Amino acid sequence: MTSIFFFFFYSLVPIWKICVEGGWAEDGKGESIWDRFGHQNHVHMNQTANVACDSYHKTDYDVYLLRGLQSKLYKFSISWARIFPTGIRDSFSLQGVNYYNKLINSLLDSNIEPMVTLFHWDLPQALQDLGGWQNESIIDIFANYADFCFATFGDRVKLWITFHEPWVISYAGYGTGQHPPGIADPGVAHSIIKAHAKAWHVYDDKYRSQQRGKVGIVLNSDWAEPKTPTSSEDVKAAERYMQFMLGWFAHPIFVNGDYPDILKSQIQQKNQQCVSAAILLPSFSEEEKSLVKGTADFFGLSHYTSRLISTAANDSCVPEYEKIGNFSQHVDPSWPQTASSWIRVVPWGLRRLLKFISQEYTGTGIPIYIAGNGVPTNDGGDVINDTKRMEYFRLYINEALKAIKLDAVDVQTYIARSLIDGFEGPMGYSQLFGLHHVNFEDGNRQRTPKESAYFFSNVIEKNGFPIRPK
Repeated sequence: MTSIFFFFFYSLVPIWKICVEGGWAEDGKGESIWDRFGHQNHVHMNQTANVACDSYHKTDYDVYLLRGLQSKLYKFSISWARIFPTGIRDSFSLQGVNYYNKLINSLLDSNIEPMVTLFHWDLPQALQDLGGWQNESIIDIFANYADFCFATFGDRVKLWITFHEPWVISYAGYGTGQHPPGIADPGVAHSIIKAHAKAWHVYDDKYRSQQRGKVGIVLNSDWAEPKTPTSSEDVKAAERYMQFMLGWFAHPIFVNGDYPDILKSQIQQKNQQCVSAAILLPSFSEEEKSLVKGTADFFGLSHYTSRLISTAANDSCVPEYEKIGNFSQHVDPSWPQTASSWIRVVPWGLRRLLKFISQEYTGTGIPIYIAGNGVPTNDGGDVINDTKRMEYFRLYINEALKAIKLDAVDVQTYIARSLIDGFEGPMGYSQLFGLHHVNFEDGNRQRTPKESAYFFSNVIEKNGFPIRPK
């Protein structure tokens, strides 16, 4: 496809504020679970996000970089512990609010629309000490936090995201323990879904009529392709994979307020095989179903790669993702590798995933925002001439175009990960997702545009790819 996109927003995302913000204890900011995780030496080379990119002190310069890219929209997250150091309103920090006010106003002065995420993994440690997402009282606490943000920033912010990638929170934070708080209890997804719904209703009831904004959620998902397309068992396994990853959250919010039947029946079947339940899937009451259903004004999608899925029947009662789902993940050896072991370059998977989302969840009534897509490079070698990243963007954006033009999928935004290099969770600073290189050895955290920055700026300027001469 060589056409130009029309009415399609391209923008940038810093991923999460702990990734770039720094100032971890400045001006009264509270400790987050990621601060604690880093300080306990759980990150690559014992790195921390104490300073990160120092964006806390570089708001004006980072917005200057956005203007240089000609970005029309910028997605960032609020650090809950910066405005409520202990997680609750009584601990309100004026300095924290002033920081976000400055960022929002600076963006708007530059004709860049802010898209604000309320929760991107960094729970205040004080709330985790009370049980975090395992304690259902956090549902009301989160709704109160969201209420404050809507009231404080909603006169200028018109695009809100409640949670970014709740699957990662539930799976890596409370499943495998790869992320903080490192607890094995994936049932926290239930509380997260209800907290999302409650925050959406707060906006709908109190602010929508006056502020006229939108509230949605960003769900991450691979595309699952049957390893053997002619095998009905592999086809079913791929469907289970999609429902275990995407349907877990999308089905309650966008379909009927409840978990998908495939997810429920698979877990029930597995539990019947075991002496004690391998995993518990909480139930929604009828009242809760009605409160959860339809609580998103857009479908935010975070997508990076795809998997080949085969069936893998087993009798194990170990509460692990693949064992519960009876599927096995594979990659095609021909799929290009990247600096991240879990990301292979499979552009056509994005188009198939967008079509799937449109058919299953959004139809013609709810737009899809691609709210995270990109690829890292390693921190060694030539970090400026990132041709592999440019090729990744070109291929994936082209598949999004095909979904729009050929499949009539309502995709309205493409957000690239990310504006600058940053702190990448357990990988620390070893993987670089930014369009601008950050020198983490330099106390000033100098930013340098990579070749991909010029590429992406051109994509924004042309609203897509220029038509190639015949």
